[in-house]
Amino acid sequence: MGLESLIVTRPRTHQPCAACRMLRRRCDSNCILAPYFPCDEMDKFAKVHKVFGASNVIKMIQMVEETNREDAVKALVYEATARMRDPVYGSTGAICQLQKMVQELKMQLESTKARVLELQQQKDQLWSVLMNVNHLDLLSPINGGDNFCLGYDDSIAYDPDKFPVVGDWIF
Repeated sequence: MGLESLIVTRPRTHQPCAACRMLRRRCDSNCILAPYFPCDEMDKFAKVHKVFGASNVIKMIQMVEETNREDAVKALVYEATARMRDPVYGSTGAICQLQKMVQELKMQLESTKARVLELQQQKDQLWSVLMNVNHLDLLSPINGGDNFCLGYDDSIAYDPDKFPVVGDWIF
């Protein structure tokens, strides 16, 4: 007789869910908590149990339609986690803090928009001044201090016909 014949294979039994395991009770196939608290997620149920209590969790889950139970359990876990961090306000405290941050960011955005508009106006004013300077007559001393007006359009530096770019005038 070999070793194989001595080993008796047992049928695999149903593992208790995290809730039944923690509460040390028998977990049967119609356990309402089993689908939402698998055996490897003890911490999830521990938080929910500590904040709400097992019987209240069962009552809350039973009150919700089966199609929405998974979302309800997620909400319970979220709220329990928030209550562990902040026992007074729970998730409401986190929501208020996020809303405050949103308001502060909105104010920063408005301030930045105002600053951008201010800088745009300064740029436009500077551009306007520069354009007006180009249209003013510029005074230049020529022939012993005599002055004459030379406008932007009369400048030979900007007229290729009066100021040749090609060096044909160089000897």
